[in-house]
Amino acid sequence: MSLELTFTGAQVLLPGQGLVEAEVSIADGVISEGAGRKVNLDGYLVLPGIVDLHGDGFERHLAPRRGAMKQMDEGVIATEAELAANGITTAVMAQFWSWEGGVRGPDYAAQVFAAIARMRARVVTDLLPQLRFETHMLEDYDALPERLADWGVSYLVFNDHLPHDRLAAGRTPPRLTGQALKARRNPEAHLALLQQLHENGAKVPAALDRICEILRAQGVVLGSHDDQSAQDRADWRARGARIAEFPETIEAAEAAKAAGDPVILGAPNVVRGGSHKGNASALDLISMGLCEAIASDYHYPSPRRAALMLARSGVLDFASSWDLISSGPARVLGLEDRGALAPGKRADLVVLEAESHRVALTLAGGRVSYMNGAIAERLLR
Repeated sequence: MSLELTFTGAQVLLPGQGLVEAEVSIADGVISEGAGRKVNLDGYLVLPGIVDLHGDGFERHLAPRRGAMKQMDEGVIATEAELAANGITTAVMAQFWSWEGGVRGPDYAAQVFAAIARMRARVVTDLLPQLRFETHMLEDYDALPERLADWGVSYLVFNDHLPHDRLAAGRTPPRLTGQALKARRNPEAHLALLQQLHENGAKVPAALDRICEILRAQGVVLGSHDDQSAQDRADWRARGARIAEFPETIEAAEAAKAAGDPVILGAPNVVRGGSHKGNASALDLISMGLCEAIASDYHYPSPRRAALMLARSGVLDFASSWDLISSGPARVLGLEDRGALAPGKRADLVVLEAESHRVALTLAGGRVSYMNGAIAERLLR
């Protein structure tokens, strides 16, 4: 059951106004006008809930150790607890279909998406599935549309993690033995698979053209991952893959921006002050106005921390920085019902302690997904 309350005394982030002292009311799961009992939140900030466009931090909850994958439903519940504790009210759970196998193989993906489907109605946070598909797995293309339909997945991002330079030079890729063990293959068989996939390269562009046309007709939202050049972005745009996840260069990000393609960057990149792989700095791209949204990537606390850091450092004002983790990602996903504290929008909000900026309360659709002790006393009084 959703709450019916009016929060008073807090600094509220309102559309077009920034942080102002104002009242915000919720009823029937949406932002409303003057509803319910008043709760004083002096000393707190009331902000739109975080919309996380891409996160795979759930892997450690669903498969805490190799082979320990028996309690998927409980893993989804544990994931939601972490999401809610970090102010995330809508979460895209990004699952691989990859040659890497194991927890990134198609059979495991089927289990993950089935667990999400079973548990969505039993958790408060809005959980949305995303598939990350490796481009060189040509033998799997024919099965892809039907599998997506069966899994209820309508958002797919293409990526290519093959170590092409090493394979082209006839060299053994790094960490081959560890990868092979995770995929339950012997190292020789794993290397042979990588070489076979690498040799598919010349056939991949035409195959992508065909599969993207089929998936678009099926209503699947498409994106690319790790674009390296303007040509990469142009190629993906021509296929209808308009979302540019984590472009690796300024050139690719500028090309996306010029064409109106939304750029998603990783929050850990922002918090670290740079990419751990030496790619373009998210801070630089944000400063240049080349970012539409920030996603958690592999670390759920990072979106909130990144937005606060951008505001504190003066790279953006507070409203603009929070936009990158709320209304910005909502626009990218076409979720017009959330991302801002405006009448009629979903009552998705996060309440932060004004001084520490720790999460005190998270509401999704007007329902509590997380609440700490100090604020619980005010709500339950």
